[in-house]
Amino acid sequence: MLTRICPKLPMRMKSVTQDFYISKLGFNEFGNYEGYLMVKKDDIEIHFFEFKELEPSENYGQVYIRTNDIDGLYQSFVDNNIEIHPAGHLQLKPWGQKEFAILDPDNNLLTFGQSI
Repeated sequence: MLTRICPKLPMRMKSVTQDFYISKLGFNEFGNYEGYLMVKKDDIEIHFFEFKELEPSENYGQVYIRTNDIDGLYQSFVDNNIEIHPAGHLQLKPWGQKEFAILDPDNNLLTFGQSI
């Protein structure tokens, strides 16, 4: 039986990834190994593997994260000066989701959504 998914995304510099996810997005670190980082917030867990040669403009890593308070989450990101993706501002999508998106320092796309 499948119970959970934990995406693995590339990172160039662990310290930059830690700062972004922990200091800006409010995740907690629960695993830190050579070349590997694990963060968690609520029921969301994201793992990162070191990829020093990553070219951010060629990175297509993406994660879709569901939330039960899309408006509050969006406002907290805006209030904390977290840059919203230029094409990803809060909007209602034809597939019944209200969502927005951000990019992390390595160009991994994080889309947050709530069923409406």
